[in-house]
Amino acid sequence: MPPEMTPIDGEGQRKRVCYFFDSDVSGFHYGPGHPMKPTRIRMCHSLVMNYGLYKRMEIFRAKPATKREMTQFHSDEYVEFLSKISPSNMNSYIKEQHKYNVGDDCPVFDGLFDYCAISAGGSMEGAARLSRDKCDIAVNWAGGLHHAKKSEASGFCYVNDIVLGILELLRYHTRVLYIDVDVHHGDGVEEAFYTTDRVMTVSFHKYGEYFPGTGELRDVGIGKGKYYALNFPLRDGVTNDNYKSIFEPVIRQVMETYDPGAIVLQCGTDSLSGDKLGCFNLSMKGHANCVKFVKSFNKPLLLLGGGGYTMRNVSRCWAYETGLAAGVELGKEIPMNEYYEYFGPDYELDVKASNMDDMNSPEYLDRVKSIVLDHLRQVGGPPSVQMTDIPRLPVDDIVEDDPDEDMVDPNDRRPMRLLDSRRQADGELSDSDDEGEGGRRDHASHKDRDSVATGRRFGAAVGIMSTGTTHGVGPSVAPPVASASGGGQAPSAEQSDMEVDDGVPLAQIAKAKAIKANGVGLPGEAA
Repeated sequence: MPPEMTPIDGEGQRKRVCYFFDSDVSGFHYGPGHPMKPTRIRMCHSLVMNYGLYKRMEIFRAKPATKREMTQFHSDEYVEFLSKISPSNMNSYIKEQHKYNVGDDCPVFDGLFDYCAISAGGSMEGAARLSRDKCDIAVNWAGGLHHAKKSEASGFCYVNDIVLGILELLRYHTRVLYIDVDVHHGDGVEEAFYTTDRVMTVSFHKYGEYFPGTGELRDVGIGKGKYYALNFPLRDGVTNDNYKSIFEPVIRQVMETYDPGAIVLQCGTDSLSGDKLGCFNLSMKGHANCVKFVKSFNKPLLLLGGGGYTMRNVSRCWAYETGLAAGVELGKEIPMNEYYEYFGPDYELDVKASNMDDMNSPEYLDRVKSIVLDHLRQVGGPPSVQMTDIPRLPVDDIVEDDPDEDMVDPNDRRPMRLLDSRRQADGELSDSDDEGEGGRRDHASHKDRDSVATGRRFGAAVGIMSTGTTHGVGPSVAPPVASASGGGQAPSAEQSDMEVDDGVPLAQIAKAKAIKANGVGLPGEAA
């Protein structure tokens, strides 16, 4: 009996979906005991294929990003370091590891640069296909690594594929909207575009004694980018209904006010109930409702992965959301696949919410929502941008059709990667379990380490490998705002209960300095 797929009611014309997957991604390993496991992407792909979703979309293996493409955002020396470092020579780069924050949360492992190149290549090529109207939705679950900075690794992220994808979209679109539903704040993306009005970043995340410690309600951008960064800080245990009650009104108003040409949605699944590092209480369908709602605006949409550390739930959620992108709702019964035993004991495509307490009171959510919407009203309509001629980049040759391709002499030698990109692995698109047999490959080899260190503390923030709950460590309240005389002023009882403050954040000056160093130049914009 074939797996069940139900067309979604009310869907108009079917969306053209480009789905990116590179089978090499499952061969990389962060190291023993590390929570980030790239195998989760192959688990998701196995579900996607065995549900039969390949019949409803185009599947691509993207060209890995080059060092030159990565330096559109990252510094030359940082990219060069990533390309050279390996477990065998890491002791020769002790100083650089400290400089670029590599180690602990972001370990050195075999194939590190290749892993980054695959992740970034999928997001950049997906953005390029969207810009050229070759698809309506592009999906790259290997992307979404939103913590990486211009010259620094952070929170399991080394190369910020999201920023690179947005830069590609900005070559053709005057405005791009970035939405982040990961449980952690999307600090790397916000920081990259903190001073521009061409990208609006909207992040819904846990805030207070939680990695990365940024994303306060009052962080709204600076200069031309003031009020183009929106943050919605949340407490532990947010439920489907409460999340929907804030997500939909905010995003609806953002769409009306900002009118973006394209949307990037980071679908981190550590906001699901039961995640090893998360502390929210969303079910699979509660999380997927964000995808369904954003898709309903009919804008070019780039869907990316992100966090998610309970592998069976990550793969379930992303497979279900791939189905939504393709216009179908996947059936509850999981079909046979190479990871079938991981989905026991129920073998169902569902992640249920738990009975954990929701620390987000209706009064708190309403107050934060009203402040966020008030920040949005300061924008006063979509900004206008004077565009210039679009410079040609290597990615253009990949996504554009070659009219002379049929005239090429078949006896001429062709690049091996070009040939590989046109060959589908045996059994990859097969409905049968017994076709294309062959052993699994594992490209990873890494040195055992006695322990995996938890991340460093930065002020109130804790390492990303922390479970993140604030129970037992005091309330998640904003720090007291310094008075003019220099003394600390305790928040009122009402403010403490709300965890919000209308004053100016003390971190604003320090953040402005960081932005100046880590911001990014935008393509296609007249000087």
